[in-house]
Amino acid sequence: MHYLRVKARWKHWCLFWWYLCCWILPASPIYSRASDMWRRCAQRKNLRLCLTVAFVLLALQACLSAPQTRQLQAHAPARLVSSVLLDDVAFFPQDEFQCGPAALATILSASQLNVTPDELVSQVYIPARRGSLQIEMLATARRYGRLPYVLPGTLDTLLIEVAAGQPVLVMQNLGLSRWPQWHYAVVVGFDLVDNTITLRSGLRRNYVMPLAVFERTWARAEHWSVVMLQPGQVPVDADETAYFQTLADFELSQGGESALAGWQAGLQRWPDSMLMTMGLSNQLYAQGKLQEAADVLMAFLTLDARSAVVHNNLAWLMFELGMPEKAMNHARQAAALNAAYTQTPVELHSKISNGK
Repeated sequence: MHYLRVKARWKHWCLFWWYLCCWILPASPIYSRASDMWRRCAQRKNLRLCLTVAFVLLALQACLSAPQTRQLQAHAPARLVSSVLLDDVAFFPQDEFQCGPAALATILSASQLNVTPDELVSQVYIPARRGSLQIEMLATARRYGRLPYVLPGTLDTLLIEVAAGQPVLVMQNLGLSRWPQWHYAVVVGFDLVDNTITLRSGLRRNYVMPLAVFERTWARAEHWSVVMLQPGQVPVDADETAYFQTLADFELSQGGESALAGWQAGLQRWPDSMLMTMGLSNQLYAQGKLQEAADVLMAFLTLDARSAVVHNNLAWLMFELGMPEKAMNHARQAAALNAAYTQTPVELHSKISNGK
């Protein structure tokens, strides 16, 4: 009788920890298949210690904090609406280990592209790894003419993009840090009243999970999140340097003409940006639009007349446009502002004198 009571208490103890872990960490699919296994293991005396340790570890893992969720609950940005659901975003049920192609197809489809997971498997899925690498996901998006902008990894920034109508591709670790289970999903909604987030994930079209649970699984994947932009779109809370790098990578992959709309949108967002000014003027120059390139640089000088690099570039542009006096004027100003350009007036004078 004593053994039966101990056995019963042991079973209840095991089940208690299992239900606790399921409640706190319902994100991992291993839990949905584990109930019968835990019950069987609870009855096997030789596994008691192993199970106890496993349950304690899972419980400790479940108790990890979710600081961004707490901050959001305490001080949500005023511009963030209470709930959003992008119900029109496509859904592609994911085969095992092929969540990468399915999630990428989901977010590219939301960016006005006609693409299916089958088309993407050969481009992003690596059989040996039974998954997809982030770098391949980004490269494939560029090949389809989209700007993959990596978000800074804050929960409020992610939700602000969703509220603006942009689904967000995220990576999660649904396992433990030591035993990861990587998974791609697409965030399509949230509810700050219920503190939940909605994803296109696995076989579930609208997978609703607690924000705190999502944050923990997302944090174990280093808060990786991406929006896929059409050239000319800029994220709501874009960082100038990050957007510049996104455009530069896209231009290197797809060519300058595809990136032109992005440079124009970037300069419109940050009109006093040296990075966007140089990016747009260089691209216009590469396309042979010399006067337009010069106009962009001249507009910047109205904001900062002491930019040596802009004066230097204008000097060469004016020379190519057949305006030698203006070219020399800008060359002298560049040299006066920065010793690195002292040879510009000399070289220009020589070319002008030789009629080149």
